[in-house]
Amino acid sequence: MTAAVHPAAPHVLPNFITAPGETDYLMVLAGIILVGAVLGVGLLFLRLHTLPERMAHKSHKLQFEVVAVLGLLALFTHIHLFWVAGLLLALIDLPDFSGTFGRMARALETIAGKAPVESEPAAALAAEAVAESVQAPAESPPAAGDESAKGEEKGHA
Repeated sequence: MTAAVHPAAPHVLPNFITAPGETDYLMVLAGIILVGAVLGVGLLFLRLHTLPERMAHKSHKLQFEVVAVLGLLALFTHIHLFWVAGLLLALIDLPDFSGTFGRMARALETIAGKAPVESEPAAALAAEAVAESVQAPAESPPAAGDESAKGEEKGHA
């Protein structure tokens, strides 16, 4: 057998056609582009998928945990309604009723004559104390060595 070229075949072949046993550079380039495109689209998808969670986290929303759970549900179940609900929750600013209801509960406890229950975090109580002191400055607290003030406080309790 001879390796003669068929008379109908072109005598000059394009650069992307390689001889048997040599590296096909066009296929290697196509493979690199394909892997890069798959990774790029995957990263874009994950970035878009976490958009509601990042929006809620950036604006310090109360419903951040709910938005995060909805995002995870959408990711693992492929139900896009969860993602849409998370996006809507991230965009909507829900009012903080806990502070209002807490003040109402303390006012009702004061009216009823019960001792208020200390269930709120210290930061919330400190913020309310600062807000109240700005509105109506109270008398200065008794000094550490002032025994008469301590006795009066114990007598009133």
